[in-house]
Amino acid sequence: MKYLSLHSWEVDRKEAIEIQIKLRENISLRRTFGKIEKVAGADVSFLEKEAIAGVVVLKFPDLEIIERQFFICPVKFPYVPGLLTFREGPALLGAFEKIKNEPDVILFDGQGIAHPRRMGIATHLGLFLDRPTVGCAKSKLRGDYLAVGEEKGNYSLLREGKEVIGAVVRTKRGVNPIFVSPGNKIDLPTSIKVVLECATRYRLPEPTRQAHLFVSGLKEELAQIKS
Repeated sequence: MKYLSLHSWEVDRKEAIEIQIKLRENISLRRTFGKIEKVAGADVSFLEKEAIAGVVVLKFPDLEIIERQFFICPVKFPYVPGLLTFREGPALLGAFEKIKNEPDVILFDGQGIAHPRRMGIATHLGLFLDRPTVGCAKSKLRGDYLAVGEEKGNYSLLREGKEVIGAVVRTKRGVNPIFVSPGNKIDLPTSIKVVLECATRYRLPEPTRQAHLFVSGLKEELAQIKS
C-alpha cells in the first residue's frame, strides 16, 4: 500500500499539536466507497524502546484472514495523551506499506474524531493512507453519552457540546461497549454498521482483535529472542 507523506514525524509536542490543528481542515466525514470486500485491523504493541505494529486484512463479510504484515522500529516520541499517532504512526505506516491486499475500510485500536482536536489515530492515519478509517477505542477520550442498552447493536451518541463525535456501541451482550468514531472518508452511521458487522463473539471487532493478537504474539517472540 502506498501512502501520502503529509509531514515529518521528527517533531516536538508543540509542533505535533500544530500539525493536528492544520490537518483537521482535510477531514472528510462522507462515505466514499461502495461495496466492502476487504477490511483491515491495525494495532501496536511496545517492547522496551521499540514499537511493534501489525496490520491484518480480512475478507468481508466472512472475516477470513488473508494477509498479515508487521513492522518494528524504534519509538522516538514520548507517550502523550492526544498525540498517540506521533508515537505509533511511523511503525503502522511501515506495516501498511507491506500490504498487498488493499482494504476498503481500516479499523484502528484508538480514536477517530472523538479527540480534543478531532485528530485521533484513525483520522490522522486515514489522511496519510487516503482510505476510509474507523476508530474503535476501548475507553473514552472526549464527550458525554447516555446509558447504552444491553443488547448487541444498541448504542448511544457521543457528544461534545452540540457536536456528535462518535457513538458508544454495544458489540456483545454483557460486556462493556466500545467507543466508535469515524476517522476519515466515512460517516458515523456507516462506521457503526461496519463495526457491528465485524463484531462476532467478542467485545472487539474481529479486525482489531486479530491485529491485537498478532502484535501480542510478535511481542512475546521478540521478548524471547532478546532474553
